[in-house]
Amino acid sequence: MKQASWSGVFAAVSLIGSVLGLGSVAQAQSAPDGAAIFKQHCQSCHEPAIGRAPNRAALGYRRRGEVINALSGGVMTPMAVGLSAADIKAVASYLTPFEDYFAQSTASAGPEPKCKSNPPIKPGPTDWASLGMDGASSRFQPHPGLRAADVPRLKVKWAFTMSGGGQPTVVGDWLFVTNRGGKFYALDAHTGCVHWSVDGAGSRTTPMVIRLTASPSGWATIIGGASRQVTAYDAATGKPIWKSAPLDSNPQALLTGTPVVSGDKLFVPVSSLEEAFGSSPTYSCCTFRGSLAALDLKTGKRLWQTHPIGERLHSLGKNAIGTPLQGPAGGAIWSAPTLDPKRRLIYAGTGDSYTAAPTKGADAMVAFDMDTGKIRWLRQVTADDNFVVGCYDAKKSANCPSPDGPDVDFGASPVLMTLPSGAQVLVAGQKAGWVYGFNPADGKVLWKTKVGAGSAIGGIEWGIGADRRTVFAPNSDAFPLIDEVMRAKGKPVLPTPIAGKPGLTALDPASGRIRWQVPAPVAPCHYAGDRSGDRAEGACIRAQSAAPGVMPGVVFSGTMDGWLRAYDTSSGKILWAFSTTGQTYDTVNGVKGQPGGGIDGMGPTIADGMVFTMSGFNGAAQIGANGANVLLAFSVDGK
Repeated sequence: MKQASWSGVFAAVSLIGSVLGLGSVAQAQSAPDGAAIFKQHCQSCHEPAIGRAPNRAALGYRRRGEVINALSGGVMTPMAVGLSAADIKAVASYLTPFEDYFAQSTASAGPEPKCKSNPPIKPGPTDWASLGMDGASSRFQPHPGLRAADVPRLKVKWAFTMSGGGQPTVVGDWLFVTNRGGKFYALDAHTGCVHWSVDGAGSRTTPMVIRLTASPSGWATIIGGASRQVTAYDAATGKPIWKSAPLDSNPQALLTGTPVVSGDKLFVPVSSLEEAFGSSPTYSCCTFRGSLAALDLKTGKRLWQTHPIGERLHSLGKNAIGTPLQGPAGGAIWSAPTLDPKRRLIYAGTGDSYTAAPTKGADAMVAFDMDTGKIRWLRQVTADDNFVVGCYDAKKSANCPSPDGPDVDFGASPVLMTLPSGAQVLVAGQKAGWVYGFNPADGKVLWKTKVGAGSAIGGIEWGIGADRRTVFAPNSDAFPLIDEVMRAKGKPVLPTPIAGKPGLTALDPASGRIRWQVPAPVAPCHYAGDRSGDRAEGACIRAQSAAPGVMPGVVFSGTMDGWLRAYDTSSGKILWAFSTTGQTYDTVNGVKGQPGGGIDGMGPTIADGMVFTMSGFNGAAQIGANGANVLLAFSVDGK
């Protein structure tokens, strides 16, 4: 996708719940019955749940507006053909009985806390202006504004509630953050007050902030959003500058990887949800092919677009009920690409294949020519990783490819590192639990190291990081952990037990040698709402799937049980640990008693003496995902 694979039909596919199979509902009566619609068209996918689809109880923690938005112009629009607005509202109301619990904060919050002034954006040495911090995707902040010795004194300074929030970026005193709930915010990084907000801008991408002459203020922030389009906004006002044309005609395509900029070009990865829709026997699986597009930075005009799957699309016959099948398909790019201006290359990892048609473009690391889009090299590491949702279940989907693959995409951005010798290595983590070192010039595998068991929800899921000498790879192994919990209750989720190895590993980038490896601690958590449903039944799953944040001497890494920890980069010793579910928060936007949740996704941001993380993010596993996320801002002594 991907962000899909178990890996997440990304959370957005948490929504598969509300709609997989709703497409044939007839025009609503004057008073549509949401329960009846669900029973007739959705129940078979959710009671019991199929694949990544959440069960009925888990759907109760969805925000009603998210369900409505998803069906009315969002990622689930193709499955809502024939539904009236009243139908959609009725289904959403039926599916979200806990809406009143989560909405009480909205009712009491009142107006957004507007900042008293909106000073000009002034960059500084401690900025974190893009998802990966730099073009190499290192996630390393060399000028954090605090010392390693200060980290044990970190305390929450302010908190801000939003629905489905992601990772923020910071330039000067300005913080930018998107969310799947639809509101794009520019906040004051030190107080959390609102400089501006934009409605209808739901996004899974992290805002990039750049200088742009086409912007009235001279600054722009760019996000990928609905309808597979990219939008550039004036960073000082939130007013749109340009919007691109849709980057894919496949209705299941979407943008999940954050765009990156080099020179006068914006590079945008394209992903999809087709592996989820492919679980429906009436869906003609599959045609989507992941791609990387280059846009003109000033106008949003598409300059080139390249698909790593280059084999011809052809018929694969029909499934058991006569639905046509075709392939190859898949190879989604669902993470931010990595820049190499010296070689004029841009690197990206691809996801799994959706069909049994052979392809070299899935589960591969790819180098594209920045100027032309031509593929300079492509290195596949796992062949025949063919997967659609529902193929792990006892009753398999009619579209399951043969052979079935393990669903072990590249979901984390690769990191381009320069070694003490001056040589360079491209380091990438895979959901199979492997970390690879590639020669950036030709894609040759220099080394590979196993750091975990690997599984469809990681292995290495959302990101790795690096300082000047060490690579840091968080390992999830969520499925083995969930299986351990559910197997003890007589409800296993894997065919056979797998020994999970969640934790954080430090590796030598020259050789792949493990320098240290620290298991994720067993620790308490307190979920206010848990959408994993029968997948984990509220258990504290310590999967370490979120991307890390690195500064001199310290690497920050979060876990699905809601803990954010700081590790010594030399030894792996835990210097500081904070349970984001261990308390509630009175947020600056008026929410009293806002709960925290699991940490899963794009990881922390370090800027100007502060550390920012999103608690309750709705990641692939949905563990501890309570619907209303909280952005937490930490500073030394909370000052």
